Order: sequence, then C-alpha cells, then structure tokens
Amino acid sequence: MPEGLETILQIALALIGAYLTALWFCLIVWTFRDIHKRTRDVIVQVLATLLVLVFNIPGLVLYLILRPPETLDEQYERALEEEALLEEIRVREACPTCKTHAEPTFLVCPMCATQLKRRCLSCNELLQIGWKLCAYCGYQEPAREVAATPVATRD
Repeated sequence: MPEGLETILQIALALIGAYLTALWFCLIVWTFRDIHKRTRDVIVQVLATLLVLVFNIPGLVLYLILRPPETLDEQYERALEEEALLEEIRVREACPTCKTHAEPTFLVCPMCATQLKRRCLSCNELLQIGWKLCAYCGYQEPAREVAATPVATRD
C-alpha cells in the first residue's frame, strides 16, 4: 500500500473515530438532559444515562422505549388544565327552579324568571339571596316587612 494512501486512510479513520466518539458523548448528554426533564427520581436518571453510556445506540433505543411519556413541565401543565376545568365546572351556577345554566352575573333566570341574586343598596354589588349583609361593603339592609296584599275577587 502506498504511503500517501495509508496516511489518508489513517486520517479518515481518525476522523470517523472522533465523530463516533463525539456522537456517543452527545447521546449520553442528550439522554441525561432528557431524563432530567421527565423524572425527579435520581436512580432512574443514573440508570438511563448508564444504559446509553454502556450500550450506545442500542441503549438509546431501549431508553426511548422505556422513558416516561411526558416531561415534568407537560405533567404540570396538564394538571393546571385539569384544575382549571374543575374550577370552571364548580363555579358554574344553575337556576334552583328549572336547573338551567345561569351566568354568575345573572340577577334572574332567563327561562323561569326566578330571582337568583340581588344588588346591594349601598355599593351595587351582586349578593346571594340568603345573605344577611353585603360581603363587599358590610351594609345591612333594614328588615323588610311583608305586606298582606289583597286578593282580587271576580265580580
């Protein structure tokens, strides 16, 4: 084999070896970063990194099969979305008479005209029907007297 060709072959093999070593190192670093995003369990983090360190690309394939499906950020975001949905369901109000959906700002039910809330005479905020005083300004309405209304008779 000519000496120039042997030198070129050695350089090419050195470059391929350096590339494969850099690829192996990058796979280890990527696995380490990825598993840190997916779990807080230190033992799982070490085992996943060692899997790629020892077995290289087959270890990476095994890691990709076994890794947790979502990152911790995705889990947190999903939990927030679920909590927001539950809060929305809890806050939703319904008319006590006809069970129709009623917005929190409705004074009366649009379907059956049942009074749902009343306004404070002092600060004009919406109050629940059973409240004795305004939770916003502390105003207490004077007790209302119910006047007897005459019943109309037919002549």
